[in-house]
Amino acid sequence: MYRSVGFWLGALAALAYMAPLPATGVTPTPLRDLHLNYTSRTADEAARIAAVTAPPKNFDAPSQFEALPAGAATVPIRRDKNVLSEPVRTLPLGAGLDFRVGRGTFRKIWVSSPSSTLASDGLGPLYNARSCQRCHINDGRGHAPETSGENAISFLLRVAVPDDSTAAKSAIRGHLATRGDPTYGGQLQDFGLPGIPAEYTLDLTYEEFAVPMAGGEVAMLRRPRYGVRDLAYGPLDPQAGLSPRVAPQMIGLGLLEAVPAADILALADPDDADGDGVSGRPNVVWSREFGAPMLGRFGHKAIVATLREQTAGAFSGDIGLSTTLFPDPAADCTLYQTSCRNAPHGDTDARGVEVDDETLDLVTFYAQNLGVPARRGHDLPEVLRGKRLFFETGCNACHKAAFVTHRMPDRPEHSFQLIWPYTDLLLHDMGPGLADPVAEGRASGREWRTPPLWGIGLTARASGHTQFLHDGRARSILEAVLWHGGEAARHRDRVTRMTPEERRDLIAFLESL
Repeated sequence: MYRSVGFWLGALAALAYMAPLPATGVTPTPLRDLHLNYTSRTADEAARIAAVTAPPKNFDAPSQFEALPAGAATVPIRRDKNVLSEPVRTLPLGAGLDFRVGRGTFRKIWVSSPSSTLASDGLGPLYNARSCQRCHINDGRGHAPETSGENAISFLLRVAVPDDSTAAKSAIRGHLATRGDPTYGGQLQDFGLPGIPAEYTLDLTYEEFAVPMAGGEVAMLRRPRYGVRDLAYGPLDPQAGLSPRVAPQMIGLGLLEAVPAADILALADPDDADGDGVSGRPNVVWSREFGAPMLGRFGHKAIVATLREQTAGAFSGDIGLSTTLFPDPAADCTLYQTSCRNAPHGDTDARGVEVDDETLDLVTFYAQNLGVPARRGHDLPEVLRGKRLFFETGCNACHKAAFVTHRMPDRPEHSFQLIWPYTDLLLHDMGPGLADPVAEGRASGREWRTPPLWGIGLTARASGHTQFLHDGRARSILEAVLWHGGEAARHRDRVTRMTPEERRDLIAFLESL
C-alpha cells in the first residue's frame, strides 16, 4: 500500500493541479499546502523519521517513546472527567491565557439577539446546540440518542441532494457535487428560538443482530434506522439523503494539522497498486479560508482542511453564529424559512459578525492545543500481545501508528514532534454496513476518514459513555471493530477468528491508547 515520500513529492503536481472535468473548460487550480512556507527536511532527517515511524518488529517491549503519544506535548493522565481538557505541555510561555479564554468561549452558552450581552448574542435562530461543549462532551465524543425523542444534543443529521450543475464547475477532479436541501439547508436543526419552529424531530430505532465469533462468543450489534418527522417547513426534497453524525473528540487536533501533507499523500494507494485490498485516498476540498483546493484532514469524511475553518463551520452550522468565513447571520436557514431569516441577528454592532476574528482565533487556538494524555499500561504483557495482534492483523494499514510533525517556527508547540495518533487521515471504503447516501467532497457515501485512536480508552471517563463510529451505533470498541467492512472486511474477519483471549488482548491494547 505505502509509496515513498519521494514518489509523492515527485508526483505532487498530479494531485496539486487537478485536471478539469470533461468538456468544462475549467482551468486546473493548484493544491495549496499548509506547510509550503516551512523548511524542508534534510535527507538525514527524512531517514531518521522513516526509521522511527516504521511499524515495529519486536513486540516483547514497548517501542521507544511510545508512552508519549503526542511527543513532548503529551499531558499527564488525569483521573477525572477533564482528562481530555488539558493544554499541551509544549504551550509557549504566556500562551496559557489565550488557551483559557478560548476554553471559556468554547464552553460559553450563547443567547439570542437582541441582548445586552453583545459578546454572547446571535444564537440561532435555528440551531443544534447553544455551546461547543454541549456537543464535544468534556472535549470528548458526543453520543447518539437511544430512542426517538431522547436528547439528541451532540448528534445531528447532515442532508444533501445531488447537484450535477456544480460538478461541471468544480476545480477538483472527482468532486461528488451535492448541495443542501432547498428548504432545510445542509443539516437539520432540532432547536429554534421562540416563534421559530425547530426543523424536525428525529425518528430512531435500532435492530439488534448477532455476530458469532470463535470460541463460542457472540457479539450483539445494533443497526440504526433514521427517519424524520414533524418537518416544520414542508417536505424534504425527494432526492435528499441523510447522514447521521456524532461530535468527535477534540484532542491532538493541532498536531494532526501539523503533519506534512506529503507524509499523508505517501500513504495513499487509490488503485490498490500493491494488491493488499486497502486503497486509501485523500479527500481534496475547497478551502474558504485560502480560496483554493487543499488536503482535507478534519471531519468524519475529511471535508475540511484547517481547524480555523472547521471551527467557523461549527459556529455557523451548529450554533447559528456568523464569522468572516461564514458571514450569513441566518447561517443554515434557507430562503424558504422566512421566520428564521427575518429574525433579529447579532451582527448589527461594531463586530460586524456574531463571532469576530479575534474570538474565532482564540477558540481555534484552544482546539489546536488540547493535549493527548499519556499512555496507560503500555508495557503490560496483555497490551503488548494485543499490539502484536493489531499489527499482524493489518489494522495499521489504515490506522498508521506514527508521524513526525513539520518544523513550524510560528507554532513551536506542534513543531517536530513524534506523535502516535493511529490514523492515516485518508478516506477508505468501509462497506455497505456503514454507508449512507451523502457524499462530501471526493468522499462517497461508503468512504470515511480513518479516525485517530489516541485517547479512545478514555471515552467513558471524559464523556460518560462508550459509543463509537461516526453515528455512535457501536457501544464498545469491539462492536466498532465488528462494523468494519469494505477494505477492512478481511481484518474484521481475522478478529472474529481470534480466540477469546486474543480478542481481549487486542481490546486491552486499544484501550491503552
